[in-house]
Amino acid sequence: METIFVSLGAGLLQAFEPLNLFMIFAGCLAGLFVGCMPGLGSVNGVAILLPVTFLVPPTTAIIFLAALYYGAMYGGAISSITLGIPGASTAVATVFDGRPMAQQGKADKALMAAAIASFIGGTVSIILFTLFAPPLAAFALKFGPQEEFALMLLAFATFIGLGGDDIPKTIFSILLGLVLAAVGFDIISGRPRLIFFDMVEFQRGIGFLVLAIGVYGIGEMLWTLETTKGTVKMHRVNLGWARMKENFGEVKQYINSTWLGSVLGFFVGTLPAAGATPAALMSYGLSKTFSKDPDSFGKGNISGVAAPEAANNAASTGSMLPMITLGIPGSPTTAILLGGMIIWGLRPGPLLFTESPDFVWGLIGSMYVANLVTVLLNLALIPVFIRVLAMPFTMLTPIIFVLCVLGVFATTDRMFDTWLMLIIGLLAYMLRKLNYPVAPAVLAIVLGPLAERSLRQSLISSRGDVMTFIERPISLVCILFAVALISYPLISKFMKKKRAGETSVDPAA
Repeated sequence: METIFVSLGAGLLQAFEPLNLFMIFAGCLAGLFVGCMPGLGSVNGVAILLPVTFLVPPTTAIIFLAALYYGAMYGGAISSITLGIPGASTAVATVFDGRPMAQQGKADKALMAAAIASFIGGTVSIILFTLFAPPLAAFALKFGPQEEFALMLLAFATFIGLGGDDIPKTIFSILLGLVLAAVGFDIISGRPRLIFFDMVEFQRGIGFLVLAIGVYGIGEMLWTLETTKGTVKMHRVNLGWARMKENFGEVKQYINSTWLGSVLGFFVGTLPAAGATPAALMSYGLSKTFSKDPDSFGKGNISGVAAPEAANNAASTGSMLPMITLGIPGSPTTAILLGGMIIWGLRPGPLLFTESPDFVWGLIGSMYVANLVTVLLNLALIPVFIRVLAMPFTMLTPIIFVLCVLGVFATTDRMFDTWLMLIIGLLAYMLRKLNYPVAPAVLAIVLGPLAERSLRQSLISSRGDVMTFIERPISLVCILFAVALISYPLISKFMKKKRAGETSVDPAA
């Protein structure tokens, strides 16, 4: 333990070197803007700026890219709250309560809750990373296809709470998302499936960004315009020291959800191919399931902002653990970082701690500094973000529309995806009018491919024996938790009806 603290101290000193400190600041600032731009996100930001890092030493390069990754995780909440457009899949869950809070004149509370929860989630995950990296990496290796599918099943179980009391409509929404996720080529046979109208463009599948921006950009814009008759205007926020102090005092309202998201996010992030998106979705679903006031989620509950933000920031740190200790990327962004490390002549794996300790502990030390720098930047820039909401929604509408079109086209470079995004937006608007929840469909298209791959790998390896999911202890525990999460809202709803029936008095009596 003493050796760890000595190494960490050396890493912190390395992070405070002038060049490294400047790169941390530049990376965090760039990440904030990359994260809040629809269509970019941490993956594209790291990929675009990777060639720039060849001008600096490897340690400084990885520090800059890790800071960019951190900043992008923070920045994803900005567009989700202020515009209702998730910049990446990791920020989808933040829209559910962040956007309603902004419409209620509580954008500063939502942005501050997102920043504080992100800071707590990042700090908790970095401490866990520092203390338990080798054993946690070894535990993550025990997750095979069976455990991955059970974990995805657990994530789907949390979706039941996202659709309110109408569970059949929620299940329909999940199934609709799974159908859209299956469009393209079969992962085993390679044959095309669900190619609507025999259009070859569907062979590439429906990208998540196309669906998310269509639903939460175009769909929500149309819904807001209809429900407010085009006269909606965000409440003006007078952001002063008194208001800031009041917002800090409300941390206790969402601290439990933040701790839950932090621990859960780090654990899910350490699993190969899981990443921050499932962590954020599971954290939101669990926070709603165990909340004292679950009906307020989706209507502006501050815990609905804090839980996913803590989880996605914790998962971003957790995903670096298998990359550093095992050479296995835990997310698409860390896959790009892994490629950069190989280009720099480093060999990620168990020997990296002994062969390049300065590199490893410099990176860990920079995580502490980057986490602090990012939360300070985020809090300082809240007044700038609030100014976006000072405009009438009729002025914001064309801006949102242009950002949606540019975000999709810049990412896919296909007009077909742009038209598809607009059609999906219209369909989402119609689902809202019919009181169908759209959130489960969006989340299902994220986890659908992961669940399908792990399910089919498990069945192939076990020659079709479904008992393989129950015979493995970790898989069995996840499945039991999933059953409990599905049963909990059904049982609680039944108990409420039973109590209501017992307390009601018969007028004839």
